[in-house]
Amino acid sequence: MNRIPHSLILATLKQQVVELPDGREVRTLGQGTWRMGDDDSKRTAEIEALQTGLDCGLHVIDTAEMYGEGKAESLVGEAIQDRREDVFLVSKVYPHNAGGDKLVQACDATLERLGTDYLDLYLLHWRGDIPLEETVDGLEQLKADGKIRAWGVSNFDVDDMKELLALPNGKHCAVNQVLYHLGSRGIEHDLLPFLTEQRIPIMAYSPLAEGSDVKEKIFNDETVNRIAEAYSATPTQILLAWTTRSGNVIAIPKAGQAAHVEENGAAMLLNLSEDDFQALDEAFPPPSGKEPLDVI
Repeated sequence: MNRIPHSLILATLKQQVVELPDGREVRTLGQGTWRMGDDDSKRTAEIEALQTGLDCGLHVIDTAEMYGEGKAESLVGEAIQDRREDVFLVSKVYPHNAGGDKLVQACDATLERLGTDYLDLYLLHWRGDIPLEETVDGLEQLKADGKIRAWGVSNFDVDDMKELLALPNGKHCAVNQVLYHLGSRGIEHDLLPFLTEQRIPIMAYSPLAEGSDVKEKIFNDETVNRIAEAYSATPTQILLAWTTRSGNVIAIPKAGQAAHVEENGAAMLLNLSEDDFQALDEAFPPPSGKEPLDVI
């Protein structure tokens, strides 16, 4: 695919949105930051990549206190300086910090590193030993205090979600961020339908199979490459168009270079056909039954 103007990607993304339970609209493609900020020699390029993403309308930037023990958040803070209004900012809290004073302290430290006074969305990174009810109460207080606009979870399977939603204020959960890509489709059996029924979007991390042992297989797959060639696109773009096809999924691929961000954004201009989706199903079949939640 030839280079696409940022303005065209932006205009397209403005039309491709997922509605959160509170009524806010989030674009279906954002930016992840796992492993960003770790290498100082890449800092300038990574900041440029994040800013290019914002220029293209990829307004969701997802990070976490775990990523480089705060280095990714600091990088994001530098990238979004003077552009806070352009960003839907997401971060995640360690499970061991997800209660009581520790939650407040963790959130405050995240806000300081990001150079902002609020998060658009704050997620529990995965389940730990702190009771869910305590975590929810703490997140609700952060929301009441204006430090976060909404909260959600990450790496929760169906049983976890049911337990969460049964709690007082549990239904305020805005998203569930989980691993989802063409080579990891287990959530389609039960988690994705359940959350769609509950009107809770999925946020798909590693939608390009980053960190997965099946990445090479996917990108070398004959069907993926045949479809990419038919659209004058790249395998990356086919994977992102596939991941966001349902309208209830927000994909957050990490891209450390501006050219890769542009490539990701241009994926939203693709309109894959039902024949394409069927061919991809044959190459990478959907689950036939319940599978353990895939995580990396």
